Amino acid sequence: MLTGEATFIADLSFPRQHHMIVVRAPVAHGFLRSIDITTASEMPGVTAIWTSANITEIPTIPFRATRVKGLEPYRQPVLARDVIRYVGEPVAVVFAETTWAAEDAAEQVTLDIDDRPPLLEANVPPCTFSPGHSTEPAVVRKSYGDVDTAIATADHRLELELSIGRHSAVPLETRGALARTEAGHLHLYGAAKRPHWNRDQLAQMLGREAATIDLYENYVGGGFGVRGELYPEDVLVCLGALRLGRPVKWIESRNEHLLAANHSREQRHRVTVAFDNTGCIQAIDDTFFHDQGAYIRTHGVRVADMAAGLMLGPYRVPHYRATGHVRLTNKTPAATYRAPGRFETSLVRERLLDAIAAHLGLDPINVRRRNLLSANEMPYKRPLKALDVPVILDSGDYEGLLDKALTTADWQSLQRDAAARREQGELSGIGLAMFVEKTGLGPVETVKIELAKDGAIEIITGAASVGQGMETVIAQIAADTLGIEYNNCRVVHGQTNRITEGYGAHASRVTVMTGEATRQAANALRNQILLAAAPLLQSVTDRLNLVDGTIRRDGNDTGMTLSNLNVPLRAEATFRCDHMNYPYGVHIVALRIDRETGAVTIEKYLVAYDVGRAVNPMLIEGQLAGGLVQGIGGALFEEFYYASNGEPLAATLMDYHIPIAHEVPPIDVLITENAPSPLNELGLKGAGEGGINAVGAAIAAAIDDALQQPGAVTRLPVSAMRILRLLEKR
Repeated sequence: MLTGEATFIADLSFPRQHHMIVVRAPVAHGFLRSIDITTASEMPGVTAIWTSANITEIPTIPFRATRVKGLEPYRQPVLARDVIRYVGEPVAVVFAETTWAAEDAAEQVTLDIDDRPPLLEANVPPCTFSPGHSTEPAVVRKSYGDVDTAIATADHRLELELSIGRHSAVPLETRGALARTEAGHLHLYGAAKRPHWNRDQLAQMLGREAATIDLYENYVGGGFGVRGELYPEDVLVCLGALRLGRPVKWIESRNEHLLAANHSREQRHRVTVAFDNTGCIQAIDDTFFHDQGAYIRTHGVRVADMAAGLMLGPYRVPHYRATGHVRLTNKTPAATYRAPGRFETSLVRERLLDAIAAHLGLDPINVRRRNLLSANEMPYKRPLKALDVPVILDSGDYEGLLDKALTTADWQSLQRDAAARREQGELSGIGLAMFVEKTGLGPVETVKIELAKDGAIEIITGAASVGQGMETVIAQIAADTLGIEYNNCRVVHGQTNRITEGYGAHASRVTVMTGEATRQAANALRNQILLAAAPLLQSVTDRLNLVDGTIRRDGNDTGMTLSNLNVPLRAEATFRCDHMNYPYGVHIVALRIDRETGAVTIEKYLVAYDVGRAVNPMLIEGQLAGGLVQGIGGALFEEFYYASNGEPLAATLMDYHIPIAHEVPPIDVLITENAPSPLNELGLKGAGEGGINAVGAAIAAAIDDALQQPGAVTRLPVSAMRILRLLEKR
């Protein structure tokens, strides 16, 4: 990056390359009567223009992650067929010799659409999606205990209505893809996240053998869940290369990204909590509406599943019920964004704890302590599943981390300072939230590791790199296990021609799954190295050590390097794990509010996080800080608004406000290693989503404190306009 040598997909080109531009629907809902491409087809440089009529053999985009039955009618077609369902939906595609020629031609494609009223709210009664299918394709239900009796007999009951606004990731680099053919082989560049799964699905959709398709991952300017899913544009680029016999390139504009890439987050919760006179929770009953947008994309209904399955965080809840209504609307389809389902439900859960404290006149910290699971209860099995896996909290000392976070942040001083400033007329407040993450999603990962004759080590994995630093972490694990220098290791990832299987980078899984597979493969290779060196050093393997890249006998300073060995060796290992593991954390924030403008200024922020074992603390700190900044966006600024006709009102960065430098506060990160996971030898847990998980919840509590209005914040983002409305109610 710093040297300018990194090759992103936009930097890549091939001779005779054509460019693709997607014609997108300008309305949210309507019947597509006709598409006139006559004028556009005659423009200079245009090679081909396709509508759905030209690709009738291409099926709708399949699911990679759902076991829910009956969702197939809701899958997205590559190009709209008879019905337009959201602004930005692909309806035609133009191929031309230059980007400019393709753009000019796309502007001349004429659409005849019979506009229909859009459906924009997920909490209204379902209506017809298509004949025989309603706009509620699924209801996620999870429960245990006797919720109704617990609520009816509890000392206290509260009901809250809470909502999270629609927003998503805005990576520095937009999406892109470049496909070409060579000797009957299809090559796709710009893959990310799940290259092997995407290869297999492209093969099925295009009617080819998977062995004739290879995907390649370039440098990536951020993933965050939104990049690397199988989108219509990926299929169209490949089909273009196959039919036209030329390389075809597509680079997404920022406007396209905000219109067409996966949205996320939008949920409305109506939740009841029952508790006793001491503040101990007896039951939680949550009904929520998940706005899925126009189609169900590759994730199926996993976000709603995680919201229901992981809602309870670090707390003991004897009785629980969640009912998640997955509803379709005429908006951009939704899927995952960093900590999907957890950012949303951390707000809900932590607002409940704050509400209990306010109702009973108790300290919110003490209410949390009374409900926290203890270290002695680990592993703690909830009678729930999330992502089809039993929720078993593998290890954790939640109260211990809470104490460390309070001490590090100097909570009592923060309280005194905020109170003193409020006495002087300032709107100053502090807030705290706790959370549990899920990481290390299985079921399997394989790593191959090779020693070349020159002594270089190559680690080949089916995992992907989306900017999280996986190359560094995997090389470190390999180097430490082997006993060699880190700089002698090269990590190959995201290339389907180098390894037959891989599960990619998502769900904070790479350090855990690929890391443990790397350790096992490196250990096997180390044994081979010592075995090969034994006769050369006239020793037995038990008396040999590999340290700093040199093989030595016990008590002997001389030895041989890996290059002296002059023999190629290779090993392979597969790590299987049927359960996720669960890191956890605490967020603490101090902020002030401008009573004239409603603007929130975050003055201090602490993220405390137990990662099990930290391979590279600097990378973890970067992950947590970066996630925090994204969380600030979702908590205070970012939201996709729609006009009553379904037109997006936040389709450029002028209207969709992401945090900028002066809005980023001083950030303290406290990384602890008190609860290593028992599910892998290194005790690893993931760190990619802990920074964002509880930001909204902590900021909501701090705004309540600043306003001295318990329960004031019921909706994210808490924009300046919403703050002003709260101030008017004081």
